[in-house]
Amino acid sequence: MRFLTRTIMKRQLSILFILILTISLSCMQNQEKTDLKIRQVVDTIGFAKYDWQMDSIMNRLTIPVDQDKTWRIAITPHDDYAYVSNLYLQVLNGIKAKTVILFGVAHKARNYNLENQIIFDSYDYWSAPYGNVKVSGLRDEIISKLPDSLRMVHDEMQSVEHSIEALIPFLQYNNRKLEIIPVLVPYMSFDKMQQIVEPFAEILSEIMIEKDLKWGSDIAVVISTDAVHYGDEDWGGKNYALYGTDSLGLIQARNHEMEIINNCLVGDITEDKIQKFVNYTVQESDYKEYKWTWCGRYSVPFGLLTAIELNKKMNGLELNGEFIGYSNSIDHPILKVDDLQMGTTAPANHHHWVGYTAVGYE
Repeated sequence: MRFLTRTIMKRQLSILFILILTISLSCMQNQEKTDLKIRQVVDTIGFAKYDWQMDSIMNRLTIPVDQDKTWRIAITPHDDYAYVSNLYLQVLNGIKAKTVILFGVAHKARNYNLENQIIFDSYDYWSAPYGNVKVSGLRDEIISKLPDSLRMVHDEMQSVEHSIEALIPFLQYNNRKLEIIPVLVPYMSFDKMQQIVEPFAEILSEIMIEKDLKWGSDIAVVISTDAVHYGDEDWGGKNYALYGTDSLGLIQARNHEMEIINNCLVGDITEDKIQKFVNYTVQESDYKEYKWTWCGRYSVPFGLLTAIELNKKMNGLELNGEFIGYSNSIDHPILKVDDLQMGTTAPANHHHWVGYTAVGYE
């Protein structure tokens, strides 16, 4: 009888021990999950937050897409999906790499007095429609090797900026194992860009060589920018309608846009072309002021300069920009999204519109 009692007690203790161990491990795992830093979506009106929203958007896009392209670098818009989903799809479908360096705009850099340093984050993941997207461990390697004077980590700036989060759902739709390296480019002189790009590209090339990563198939670069912000209403009291707001003004503004794209972004990419882009978009007397209102007046030249330097170090074929498309927020019917709990975040009319372009580089 005593033997039976002891056996039962031992079994009960064993079960109790297993239960305690299981609960402890579960708590530890939950604590680890709680400790993860996840960057949440800031614009839940213009962009897809949920998988069912993104699935519906993709089903509604009927424009043909070249499945055979693999871009090493791409330029894409970042406005509301209602206005510009077609261009997102056409250009980002060519990004096949698992790890994508995303150069974004720092729209609110002035609020934080940020300039002349590239801005990283310290998040572990970014929230996205098909599950959280991991921030690549390469980010921390780059940060650790890049001089403090050339970069900073600023989660608050990253948390309020929409120009990178806009791209992630389209990238993730095609690649559920996507990893990202988000980088914001605030106010920056061309000289400062060149000063930062050289060590940045050197560090990146060393990491790629060490880890046997191929540009295009393993790592790609995506540059986020909308083109001109045009009109004389709802721009914070400023008049950005250089050519007026009638139909002729719209045609002239579009022609100006195409001049910039053709002279600076397509064909062989050179430092002279990138400098020309800066001259088109930034005042020579003050690099913080617009000449022509592309919000990516810093992200575009910084991203392309990085690509040129990386290409030199990786002995790659010359980068050649292929024009994918141009549109604006008033030259085509918008995509229906209001039934998806989405919408638009800004008006679209002759007095207030935004231009968009997409360019891919093989």
